[in-house]
Amino acid sequence: MLLHQDKANVPMKQVYQLSEELRNDPEQIALTQALTLNSSKPFLGLKGTQGLFGSPEWWSSIEQRKMPLLFISGVIRRVYIAGQDGGDESNGIELLLENGSVRDVGIYVNDKADIALFRVGCRVELVYALDELKKQPAQDGGVNYSKIALEMAVSLQPVGLPSALPRPLVRQAKTHR
Repeated sequence: MLLHQDKANVPMKQVYQLSEELRNDPEQIALTQALTLNSSKPFLGLKGTQGLFGSPEWWSSIEQRKMPLLFISGVIRRVYIAGQDGGDESNGIELLLENGSVRDVGIYVNDKADIALFRVGCRVELVYALDELKKQPAQDGGVNYSKIALEMAVSLQPVGLPSALPRPLVRQAKTHR
């Protein structure tokens, strides 16, 4: 486990582990690895620098911190539906980070019932693996990574939004008389 919810000041529930998703969908591993190994597609897929996706070597590079990891934590400002697929379940959140910045991230769950836990004011912790892509460099000249969600946790109760930080605008509908 990469997230340490025990260090949070509120009870947290781990709602997503990539390892569990991959156990239930081994084809995802096979397809990702096949694209990595496909030399006829030199700009598509993961590079495999830290091992093939989902392999014991890949997991070991994560555990040993050889692969860069990105930890994000904050308080939910907004829960929303992103995309155009017509789904009716929330799949995105706007997080207010401790430094006052705002970041949009996806909702990752192993059990769809846990989507209901993502409410305004709840704390979220998320860790991504930054796995190098074949296509290099990134637009800014640095390393081009794929952000792969590894784990996600959410507080069981709202912790509230810090009052000194900006809240999202809420517009009320005008009533006509």
